[in-house]
Amino acid sequence: MDKLRYRVSMVLLCGAVALMFVGMLSAQQTSQSTHSLYWHQRASHFRGLPNDPGEIIFLGDSITDGCNWCEMLGDPKVKNRGISGDVTQGILDRLDEVVESRPAKIFLMIGINDLARGISEKEILANIKRIIQRVLKKSPDTQVYLESLLPVNPDFRLFLNHTRKQDEIRNTNKVLKRMAEDYGLQFVDLYPLFADKDDKLRPEFTNDGLHLTGAGYAEWKKALLPHIR
Repeated sequence: MDKLRYRVSMVLLCGAVALMFVGMLSAQQTSQSTHSLYWHQRASHFRGLPNDPGEIIFLGDSITDGCNWCEMLGDPKVKNRGISGDVTQGILDRLDEVVESRPAKIFLMIGINDLARGISEKEILANIKRIIQRVLKKSPDTQVYLESLLPVNPDFRLFLNHTRKQDEIRNTNKVLKRMAEDYGLQFVDLYPLFADKDDKLRPEFTNDGLHLTGAGYAEWKKALLPHIR
């Protein structure tokens, strides 16, 4: 009987320890799950980079992350602060690093991943407004360029959570344009440059319906040069 009680006690004790461990692990995962591992890798890398006077920051998600902007634009002051998969809340969570250098210019494109996650247009636009307000408060001399979201192309049958959001993208861009006007910002409307006659991302600029190829970035560059020089 004593051996039986001992075994039962040990089983209960091991079960309690296991539950406690699972709970601790779950809590740890919850605290880190707001953003991806890649987000944390990139954000920590950005925090360790030097701040230079007159920086020109490209801020956004994978579409920004995918370009070597410094080489593309031939300007050593240009810095890439894109993180693949990022959302508007992710920008807010790392914005202090961006404005710490009091950059000369910030080019912001964000929101397509929010739409893909089912985040409402209202919340997306509210977050973008918060981003603008914080930049203008912490670095009032920074020129903010609010870029439209790009069109998407569902014909590629990839990233369908993103590429089925054509109506939401158009609606968001309309409000972004008004927001830029309200805050006295430059609105860079890239959408018509990248859309074909069917209002889809032109196939010569993408190979997956969402992200850009080299030709796409070359087209983007042409639209940006007047604002960089």
